[in-house]
Amino acid sequence: MIDPVALWTVIILLGLGSFALRFVFIGLIGDKPLPDWILRHLRYTAVAVLPGLVAPLVVWPEATGGQLDAPRMAAAVVTLATGLWTRNVVLAICLGAGTLYGGLYLLG
Repeated sequence: MIDPVALWTVIILLGLGSFALRFVFIGLIGDKPLPDWILRHLRYTAVAVLPGLVAPLVVWPEATGGQLDAPRMAAAVVTLATGLWTRNVVLAICLGAGTLYGGLYLLG
């Protein structure tokens, strides 16, 4: 069991750090226009974060004990192909989810 003082210290420090990161952009910069080079890099934030969140769930899924399985790989391929082909994020997510649930239903 973790020491309650250590736990609350970590929680408070993480909360302050999270607040500080948001305050830099919202509080300090506010209505000032950001430089073009920052805007260019911020455009790629979602593109970098989403694969980082999804890749471990595809490659090492906890539901299968960390082993690759066909439904998750098929869903990843369908999602990636749909996203590249149509440039429609919502359609890619829906088709990927449909492929995952269909594959899990058919293959168990």
